Amino acid sequence: MAEPDFYLSDEQRELQRALREFVSKEIAPIAAECDRQERYPVDLFPRLGGLGYLGLGFPEELGGSGGSNLDYAILCEELAYGSGGIALGVYVHMALACAAIHAFASEELQKEWLPAALRGERIGAWAFAEAGAGSDAGSIATRAVADGDEYVLDGSKLFITNGPIADFLIVVASTAPEQRIKGLSLFLVERDRPGFKVATSLSKLGVRASEMAELVFESCRVPAANLVGRLHRGFLDSLATLTLGRIASSAFAIGVARAAYEATLAHAGARVQFGQPIGGFQAVRFGIADMAVQIEAARLLCHRAAIAADRGLPHSREASMAKLHATETCTRIVERALHFHGASGFMSDSPIQRYYRDCKVFELGEGSSELQRNMIARELGL
Repeated sequence: MAEPDFYLSDEQRELQRALREFVSKEIAPIAAECDRQERYPVDLFPRLGGLGYLGLGFPEELGGSGGSNLDYAILCEELAYGSGGIALGVYVHMALACAAIHAFASEELQKEWLPAALRGERIGAWAFAEAGAGSDAGSIATRAVADGDEYVLDGSKLFITNGPIADFLIVVASTAPEQRIKGLSLFLVERDRPGFKVATSLSKLGVRASEMAELVFESCRVPAANLVGRLHRGFLDSLATLTLGRIASSAFAIGVARAAYEATLAHAGARVQFGQPIGGFQAVRFGIADMAVQIEAARLLCHRAAIAADRGLPHSREASMAKLHATETCTRIVERALHFHGASGFMSDSPIQRYYRDCKVFELGEGSSELQRNMIARELGL
């Protein structure tokens, strides 16, 4: 598919080209096996870091590669084209764990953790969700209690992507329970801290190449210096960075949708029924044409939000619109792709069934479609 690249710089077109080459050689060949084994290819992290991809959007003095939010959206789409699960692991590391350290941590923590993380030598996770707390952040039950020059963490976290493979976690814990969401703080917790353990690795329907776990903290002591951001206000401060997560989520969805579309386009030209390729039948032709239009529209919404962020313009509504449209579009396109592939798409060795299992998670993560609609309505003054 020809992208609407009239606004991309020569450097961004080269980034896109290089990423497509990397994905075709390094990710696409292992995507199905990683999905079957529910195993993340951790050796990809240093390779991505060595090429500077993990450092996109981070300053060079901290080991980053510089670049823009639009560059990052390009990265997300291309990685997800190869594997939604592998892309998700990179996203959690970069846009949540590393971004929180860069935006809010002390200079000491930044210098200690970011260079190695951006080289892919240390893997990060974002430990937020709990059994009773998802969209309702105020219900976080994990507690962090000050004790001298340390904090003592107690509680558990659920559905934590990168949990089984992470070297460090950014943990959201309540330091002022009576204030609910206004009393949440962020802490950097190293994997080898006494009192921390990975309780259970979790098996998922889709994005199975990303590894997920339940985490437990039992009298886990961390230095007060590991506080990331303001006491009681760390999570509220971090919401600004989570806006960019909605842009990333829309780019992931576009990547998976594009993979399903391209596979369907090829199938429609090769699959012969009633004496002609099925792409000759109007129902199939119109369905594939709709896919192309919807992907282009979703990408433009995603890139508009990224460009607005790069220019320092308000972009919360734009990010929600991009996330809502792209993720729901992805689900529709993948469903049609499976339908047009028929029985062959339903087989376990078909990438179409993997896209079908992967797509729904994008509607759920970074705020559900219902939450996006609510935020858009609020931005519209309703």
